[in-house]
Amino acid sequence: MRSRVGLPGAAAGAGLLAALGIRAWPEERDEERRRGPGQVPTDLRERDPEATLAARQVYAMLAGLENSARHGRPSRTVIGQHVELHNERHNPNYGDYRGTKPPGYYYRKARDITGRLPGFVELDLGPGYGQPGWAVGQARSYSEAWPSCRRYWGYVEDAVDLAVGVWAGLPRAADGSYRPSGTHRECASGAEVALPHNGGAPAGLVGFSFHQPYPGSPVKGFAQTLHRNSPAAEDPHWFARVVTPGSPEHRALLLDLRYLADHLGYLADRGVPVLLRPYHEMNTAPGRGFWWAGQDPAAFRRLWRLTYDYLVHRRGLHNLIFVWAPNSWDGSYGREPGAYYPGGRYVDVVGVDDYSDTPAEPFGGGVWTEVWGQALSYDNVSTPRKKNTTNDVQQTYYSSRAITAQDFIS
Repeated sequence: MRSRVGLPGAAAGAGLLAALGIRAWPEERDEERRRGPGQVPTDLRERDPEATLAARQVYAMLAGLENSARHGRPSRTVIGQHVELHNERHNPNYGDYRGTKPPGYYYRKARDITGRLPGFVELDLGPGYGQPGWAVGQARSYSEAWPSCRRYWGYVEDAVDLAVGVWAGLPRAADGSYRPSGTHRECASGAEVALPHNGGAPAGLVGFSFHQPYPGSPVKGFAQTLHRNSPAAEDPHWFARVVTPGSPEHRALLLDLRYLADHLGYLADRGVPVLLRPYHEMNTAPGRGFWWAGQDPAAFRRLWRLTYDYLVHRRGLHNLIFVWAPNSWDGSYGREPGAYYPGGRYVDVVGVDDYSDTPAEPFGGGVWTEVWGQALSYDNVSTPRKKNTTNDVQQTYYSSRAITAQDFIS
């Protein structure tokens, strides 16, 4: 995936987590065409009056970069990496050699190639790895409601701990958090598991997607995130029941959101702001993509808004920056996404997931760097393969317009 999640500005010559970070899209885009680009609000409290200071600071930084790009001033791009911990930990056919990997392998891989770590890391609490029900690898104060010491679930703690480590540093002095050393002994296997160190100082921004298996799925895994394997494939009314309070399907959805919120709540308690990118690529053609994709746009907007209300209002999570990310709509996979936009009251950042290699020269002929998981390495055991050469990645990370971890550390 060539992820163009809308963090900072459009002026980057390489890479990616680039512009499109606007909350007024699509309501005000016609006005912008007439009058030129407007100013992105820089205060997150316009959307969430109780937003944490750290979340406000992150959003203000990103909005400032966006505003600079919109008005032709020099701007930069935060270079990020999507890290698939469940695949790193458990899939021997994932990555640039056969065999399982230590957690955070592709976070560290950027440094192996360039000497620099990414300035943004996106993790995932889903989708599970083919196991029944939601569970955790180790019982913790915030996750004690879920079955623990379960094989294949330790990646969830890895995701949470790596998020804290990117924001606060690894290793770091004991601060009341879990695993400040970056190392612990896993309950299910008894093995010592270590996260990559980043110098022990704040090293970037943190995001989470949520590859959520369909609500009510007895097994949690990537296959259960797909439309073709969900009840929606056979029952055209199923999705409407998911977003209808009081239905069994809706109760199953709330269970999934409780799992998400329990873990995000720990990050809130640790002061970690999170760019949350739920229900991405919702504009794929009906029957393709994820279970939430290609649905009735009004029903999708209800799904987004009830998720927002649950996380922000019911669970009191004010460390979140909400990212709405449709698929690219060049006619090959995604459709025009405007009808799926939940509205500026529920979205802080707009981005695009782009798998289509279009436009051919998105940044004035600059280098693209694939940021999805193992695509960072060139010669992989499985697809994607041969996406980035070492030179591609180095050009991206060495660009004067790129923001990497060292910009946060310094």
